[in-house]
Amino acid sequence: MKTSLRERILKKEGITFPSKTYSSMVLEPSYDEAKQQFIDSMVEIHYAHLIMLLEQGLVGKEEAEKIAKAVSNLNMEDIKRRSYTGEFEDLFFEVEHSLIEDAGDIAGNLHIARSRNDMGIAIYRMTLRKKILLLIEKALELREALIELTDEHKETVMIGYTHTQQAQPTTLSHYLNAMTDMLTRDIYRFQAAYKTVNRSSMGAAALTTSGFPINRERMKELLGFEEMIDNAWDAVAGADYIAETANAVQLAALNLGRSMQDFLLWGTQEYGAFLLSAPYVQISSIMPQKRNPVSIEHMRSLLSSVAGDCQTVLLMVHNTPFGDIVDTEDDLQPYIWNAIERLGGIYDLLTAVLLTMEVNKETLLKRAKESFANVTELADTIVRKDGLSFRQAHHVVSSTVKELMKNGKTSLGSLTLELLNEQFYKVVGKKSVLTEEELNQCLSPEYFIQIRDLQGGPSPSRMEKTIQVRVKEQEELTRWLNERQDYLTTSTLKVKEIITKWTGAHK
Repeated sequence: MKTSLRERILKKEGITFPSKTYSSMVLEPSYDEAKQQFIDSMVEIHYAHLIMLLEQGLVGKEEAEKIAKAVSNLNMEDIKRRSYTGEFEDLFFEVEHSLIEDAGDIAGNLHIARSRNDMGIAIYRMTLRKKILLLIEKALELREALIELTDEHKETVMIGYTHTQQAQPTTLSHYLNAMTDMLTRDIYRFQAAYKTVNRSSMGAAALTTSGFPINRERMKELLGFEEMIDNAWDAVAGADYIAETANAVQLAALNLGRSMQDFLLWGTQEYGAFLLSAPYVQISSIMPQKRNPVSIEHMRSLLSSVAGDCQTVLLMVHNTPFGDIVDTEDDLQPYIWNAIERLGGIYDLLTAVLLTMEVNKETLLKRAKESFANVTELADTIVRKDGLSFRQAHHVVSSTVKELMKNGKTSLGSLTLELLNEQFYKVVGKKSVLTEEELNQCLSPEYFIQIRDLQGGPSPSRMEKTIQVRVKEQEELTRWLNERQDYLTTSTLKVKEIITKWTGAHK
């Protein structure tokens, strides 16, 4: 007799928790993530909670020492090597079982006034804060490289583009400084996300706190959190700390992707702005001459994947109930971790690519000299020297350029004072007072850049001042990072010091 689909499913899946598919699809991947990402934070929370329980008189000293000893006996490396068997629902219950086996039923008191809910959120936040700090560290290294290159290329003349068309002369230094400033804003957003993330949920328990007189502020302090989430419901339900991080990371990826697009164009043989170092190019299997800039290509595509993972985070949060729920916990976390780690890797790679590439300064300068990109200064000079309105001067210069192009001329090298005066006369009925020397000067890209010395401009002297400011900013950003890293390290060491005294006394 043919068996029904229901019978076949029951035979395949089993009739006890967990089913085969649920285990392989959900529980096993979550377990594997937890044992690699969470076990260290879980142990930190066990220790901190135990210290707080003793201080509040909720467990006795001998009891606390015995539980601490059991926690210290956990073989972390063994746990990280384990495979999911289904014997325990998740890593938390597996660890709890190990503690009870070691210390006896008394180890169950470690869970007084605590839930997987507030503990899980604390673990997520502790994991995420470390990843954010590492990302900021990598971003600061890229920023340092950009500052160095900004200083190196203060006089590397190039054409700046608007609407993908030649616009005005500037320098590579000016462009790199713009990248620096955009990256700085990304770092500020990472810092803001860190502040939101580094808040303690401990003591919220399931969602209403506890009837036991615990000390939530003490848990915050022991675990290195800078603030506490006041409302217990918000502590276990809020997911905007992940969303804010995803927004910051996504925007950083989008920002950097725009420069990747520029670099791919500038690296073409036609553009010829730079040559990538050998470790960052690949050859063709058929075309011997090829030097494919694959490192930049990969960075561009991977930045898109970073943005995609961040968008996944935001969509997974969308329309979820405002409570403790797996959407914003187990299933969501890996996407933001992957995005952060990949962006950090891109920062590392780009730092190496930029510091080792060879810039073709001669080609860039030649292109600037042979273009029409300098004519804004010609119009400005006419305003200053001839007293015309800018609109009149613009008309004169525009007519002059059109005349050159009509005669097949493609650069200002063909612009003579005679031709300028012809157009000048047509527009305003007189000739310009400019001399040949003054005309040649205002058509020079170097001169164009030199006199743009206002704040934010590309002149070498202005860039010197700008670089000094960026270096000071770098010092401040690095100081912020070091302070946060030191604070977390100090908190961890304080807890370990207390526990070491207990476990030593128990021997």
